[in-house]
Amino acid sequence: MDLTIRPRRLRGGETLRKMVRETRMDPSSLIYPIFIKEGTGIREEIPTMPGQYRYSVDTMGEKLDSLQGAGVSSVMFFGIPKHKDELGSGTYDAEGIVQQALRQAGRDFPDMYRITDVCMCEYTSHGHCGVLCGHEVDNDRTLEFLARTALSHAEAGADMVAPSDMMDGRVAAIRSILDEHGLTDMPIMSYAVKYASAFYGPFRDAAGSAPSFGDRKSYQMDYHNSREGVKEALLDVKEGADIIMVKPTMSYLDMVARIKSEVHVPVASYSVSGEYSMIKAGAKLGYIDEEKIICETAASVFRAGCDIYLTYFAEEIAGYMREGKIG
Repeated sequence: MDLTIRPRRLRGGETLRKMVRETRMDPSSLIYPIFIKEGTGIREEIPTMPGQYRYSVDTMGEKLDSLQGAGVSSVMFFGIPKHKDELGSGTYDAEGIVQQALRQAGRDFPDMYRITDVCMCEYTSHGHCGVLCGHEVDNDRTLEFLARTALSHAEAGADMVAPSDMMDGRVAAIRSILDEHGLTDMPIMSYAVKYASAFYGPFRDAAGSAPSFGDRKSYQMDYHNSREGVKEALLDVKEGADIIMVKPTMSYLDMVARIKSEVHVPVASYSVSGEYSMIKAGAKLGYIDEEKIICETAASVFRAGCDIYLTYFAEEIAGYMREGKIG
């Protein structure tokens, strides 16, 4: 048969397949989300996220050490406070749980890059991501609290802040307060394209952040919409976002690809708790091969255009990269 073009020529061996691979991955692109709970001696497995734990500041070092050993150099801190109130005051308290974790990690793991989730849902008694006016989140009043939180995190040693609340104008408010305090080099990674998703269920169990009434559809995005996601991303870049995040990942790779084509800043994607738990549950039942699924889903995110990948499988993925199974 006279075939001039034979795509299989470049699939003939492992060395050649790796040489022509279009998607390259490296552990430096991975971020591990870690839950830090107020108290001491805490290492609690999260029932809905098997293999994931809540740590206290005095026990988190074991996980940070393990991550560094695997080549994962970046973490994002999520705080679980003892006290909650209407205004989520623990978010901007200089002695808050995230602030404590930042200082301790800075002392014990100075080479670990420390990112913080900037939101109020774990800290408010009502579980919503901002200050309430009646039963509605007051967007503009919330901006003040988010800005104070970002500043508090930066002053405690954060290397980057990541607002996840989805309030209009929060990137501009955070950029303004950081700049006013001389923190002009502090990057902002914005959860710009964050959908109201059922995939967040296990996280809300892990962090105790489920709303006590209603839902978050008035501020998180409708998952039917894609043009709106582009609008959100472009607005946040204009306000000073240095990195744009898409969340969740698995069902939103079209948005990763679309945002990548629309913005000229790095694009991150967060593979959320429900995605993690689905893989763990399927593997436990013997329906899927956990290792192969982890590798395949990770590769798909980078293939779609992701530059930075937040995942609870960060340590495992780094290991698979080292072993040549992925990347």
